[in-house]
Formats: sequence, structure tokens, C-alpha cells
Amino acid sequence: MAFLEIENLHKSFGANTALHHFDMKIERGEFITFLGPSGCGKTTVLRMIAGFETPTRGIIRLDNKDVTHLRTRQRKVGMVFQSYALFPNMTVADNIGFGLKITHRPQAEIKKRVEEMLQLIKLPHLGERYPWQLSGGQQQRVALARALAGKPQVLLLDEPLSALDAKIRISLRQDIRALQRELGITSIFVTHDQEEALSISDRIVVMNEGRVEQIGSPSEIYNYPRTRFVASFVGTLNILAGHVIDPKTGKMAVDGQELTTTQELPADDAGKKRMLALRPEAIVLEPAAPGRNTLNATVEEVNFLGAVVRIRTRVKDAVISLDVFNDPNRGLPERGQPVSLGFSHENLLVLEEGGA
Repeated sequence: MAFLEIENLHKSFGANTALHHFDMKIERGEFITFLGPSGCGKTTVLRMIAGFETPTRGIIRLDNKDVTHLRTRQRKVGMVFQSYALFPNMTVADNIGFGLKITHRPQAEIKKRVEEMLQLIKLPHLGERYPWQLSGGQQQRVALARALAGKPQVLLLDEPLSALDAKIRISLRQDIRALQRELGITSIFVTHDQEEALSISDRIVVMNEGRVEQIGSPSEIYNYPRTRFVASFVGTLNILAGHVIDPKTGKMAVDGQELTTTQELPADDAGKKRMLALRPEAIVLEPAAPGRNTLNATVEEVNFLGAVVRIRTRVKDAVISLDVFNDPNRGLPERGQPVSLGFSHENLLVLEEGGA
């Protein structure tokens, strides 16, 4: 039995459906990220887990208990919001202890827990300050401490880093992950930032238009996207139109050039058009060795990006980009130059039919 189970969750607002048939099992201590564009339903799921929204249908079980229709305060969840949501007229210590105070915990217990939380978020000497006296990163740490003060079973984080600048975001997301591991708390993190999702998650749920596109580890989501939406939303990707020559051997054709994939294809796919995906970093600028794929192309553009050089090439109707490391001792191709693009059979991905 999973620690948190979400079964056939569905949410409609009048005639608009925000979430379709969401199913997931989350183990105790997992760090899960809901990833997707604005309006994809990820925050709607989070709010239903927290008890701020009621599902149109479906079941939410926490530690083998049906909490679908329980109030938020009965669920033992902590939530961190994008906007911090700190009380401006309260000190940092009072903000952290607020949830404990309204549940009528003894004053000595509240004081001890607040001190523990201040140590945990590395702000032990700022308890008497007010939120307006703190930086954005410090305010979000206080919001995190407040969510953890009541020892929740699940920690929910709704785009908690989106209001911060890039450098602080990177530092704070690392701190959040370190705290989560230290406490062993089951956590769900919502973001539209693919780098955040890939860097801190045990598993990622990629969502689009109220539906789950794919669930998997960061490596699975990045390296083996199942649909066109996942492939294009997570990382830079080349999308190619191919035709199946021989499903049994994985033979494909792209603009008349034969390629091979290691993916299993349905027997009746012969002659069908299928969309193919290929990561820029999987391609080398040289003819492939035996047992690998080669595409003949023409260079359209060379973009110097510092440590990496991105080269854009064309194969008739298809544009293919590849990334190479900047090596001052190695020359770069010129625009209009014919080149050979080499890549492994495993790196040529056939996307599921019907992927958005």
C-alpha cells in the first residue's frame, strides 16, 4: 500500500474540466514534482491534496486513510506558497509558530519547536525580525519552516521559487531537497521550470491540459520521452517526421535516408508515418561507426554559446540541431558545408501516436 494514493481524480469548474482521471501512488519519503505549463492542472491536484479544493470525483488516501473530504486542518499536510503568505505584522518566530498556536499547543512546546525550525532553515538569529526586514529567499525559508513546524505527513510546495532571482532559486532548491532528505518527509513540488524538476526530483509527473503525459524518474523523462509534448517540453529536442520501413528490425526513413531505432514497433506500422525525437547532445559531427545511424545534412547556422557551440543543420524538410563542446583546437563547420551527423540507434526515439 502506497503512502499517498490518488485514484481517478477529476475536477471540473462548471463546464470547464481542469483535471482528467489523475492516478498516482506515492511512497513514503518520495520527492515528487508536478511539471507542466500554466493551466495544465498541476496546482489543482496540489490544492485537492491539501483540501483547498474538493474533487468532482475520485479518492485521495493518505497513510491508508480516505482524506478526500476532510478539512485541511484534519489532513496533516504542510503547504508552501509562491507568494510566501507570511503575516507582515508578526515576527519571524510568530509566523513559524502560528499553526501551533491555533491548535492550542503549550507555549513552551511552541517556543522549542520554533527554535528548532530556525536552526533547520539556518536563520537562528532572525526570529525577532519582521518579514519586510528579510530578503525574498529568507522569507521563503520562513514559509518553509512554518509549513514544517506542525510535523506534517506531506509537504506541498506550490512554485515556491518562482518569485526569486535565478541564483537564489538554485541555492534554495538545493536546500529544500537537503531538508526533505534529512526529515524523510513525503513532498510534492509544483513547477513549470524543467531544470528545477530534473535536478531535485525522485519522480516527475509531466502534465498537459489536465492530463498526465508521463510519470518517471528525471532520467526516464529526459532520455525516453513517450509523447511529443514531453519530448519538446523537457529539454531541447529535434522532432523528425519518419516512415516505418520494417517494424521488426526498427528500420525507418527520414527524407529518404535510412535509420534504425531499437524501440519495439507494432507489426502493422509498416509504411506508417511516425514522429521521431533526437536530443542535440546525442549527435556527433562525423559519420557514424558501423552499427550506428548517419544522416547527411547541410550546415545552416553556427551559434557560439561559450562552453557549448550549437550547430543547426538541415536535412531537406527537417532542421536538426546538435551541441558540441567548445574546443579552440578544433575547427567549426561553415554555413552551407555538407556534414555527416552520427548517433546511436538507442538515441533515435519513436514517439507515441496521439502525443500532443
